[in-house]
Amino acid sequence: MKFNVLVVDDERNIRAGLGKALELDGHNVILSENGRDAWKIIEEEEVDLVIADLKMPQLSGEELLRQVVESYPSLPVIILTGHGTIENAVEAMRNGAYDFLTKPVNLDRLSLLVKRALSTRELALQHRALQQELEQKRQFSNVIGKSAEMKRIFDVVRQVSPTRASVLITGESGVGKELIADAIHNLSTRKEKPFIKVHCAALSESLLESELFGHEKGAFTGAIARKRGRFELAHTGSIFLDEIGEIDPSVQIKILRVLQEKTFERVGGEDSLEVDVRLISATNKDLKAEIERGTFREDLYYRLDVVNIHIPPLRERKEDIPLLVAAFIREFAQENGKPVEGIDAKARALLYNHSWPGNVRELRNCIESAVVMCKGPVITPEELPPSIAADSESDYVRVQLGVTLSDAERELIRANLAANNGNKSRTAEMLGIGRKTLHRKIAEYGL
Repeated sequence: MKFNVLVVDDERNIRAGLGKALELDGHNVILSENGRDAWKIIEEEEVDLVIADLKMPQLSGEELLRQVVESYPSLPVIILTGHGTIENAVEAMRNGAYDFLTKPVNLDRLSLLVKRALSTRELALQHRALQQELEQKRQFSNVIGKSAEMKRIFDVVRQVSPTRASVLITGESGVGKELIADAIHNLSTRKEKPFIKVHCAALSESLLESELFGHEKGAFTGAIARKRGRFELAHTGSIFLDEIGEIDPSVQIKILRVLQEKTFERVGGEDSLEVDVRLISATNKDLKAEIERGTFREDLYYRLDVVNIHIPPLRERKEDIPLLVAAFIREFAQENGKPVEGIDAKARALLYNHSWPGNVRELRNCIESAVVMCKGPVITPEELPPSIAADSESDYVRVQLGVTLSDAERELIRANLAANNGNKSRTAEMLGIGRKTLHRKIAEYGL
């Protein structure tokens, strides 16, 4: 893409000379003779880089820099200065300038500095586009994704949420099953009612039974008062049973009765209580295999699995990584007060090549660590956790067995683009295809 570079200098020859050099480098150039006119241009047009003289009439480069930093913090500014005012240029960098050049300007140095600044600008624009895409997905709480698999899941969630049907969410640990449960409740007609969550694997059989159904005073040692259970608390709302495959068969029978008859008794009680609850459950186990082993009731399974939503592991939907990374960068940058705006191409390639055995949870922890360790506005490979950065020596692309040929081709093109910092000519040459073919495939795969 062509970038718009604004050159601001009250000396006509310098202004014209810099403009010509930048045009030869392939940039669109806008010229301005003072800071006041330059500010109007910045407010009215799309400017990607400002190169401004430090000392100018009407509005100085220092004042122009201050206004840009306040209103357009992702817009890089390169300051021009004479040898006698280098200290002022250094102070300008402390105040937010990207870098400075001394007059007379070395054109090779100019070209290199402009290239670096525009690379930072491009990352900021990509980050902004991802943030806009994220905002469109807020109706699904924090569920993020644009892959075909996640789009299918979003469609199912929209369709099933307004109903009373029980939903079983399956998938590996860390894929985001609880977030899907949140989305189902938040999009349902019960969204204003209670949403009670129980992590079944964290409780023993006796404690789980009491937690789910409550108990009467004196029902067991330590039961000094009547306690309402989670099903009772969730009345007219929804209940989420996470890791339901860990529940003991004796408790499974009681849950089955709630689903069939909508009644239960507290532990140690005789009175039947009626309850209206929408049940959402999740597991990382193969419940059909558990049925074969005799550890899970088949009749309960079919009551739970009215609608099944399977969330694939992150390694099978790597198209979702950019959106997830953008969301996590924003979250942890705000949380830690750090001006991190994006991630560079090499670090991004490492994230694509990693197999993510811990799924989205592992990626989230990885980005939190990288944001904390990041020294500038962009995350680099050196700032990724050792388990990810160790892949920097590897010159390969991981492709999951069983994926389609088009999916494998997409990953190969994506990895080569990242390795070449987005250079399409070099990428096409490495892949042995024409540039037009590469452009077509980039558009086809939405890269």
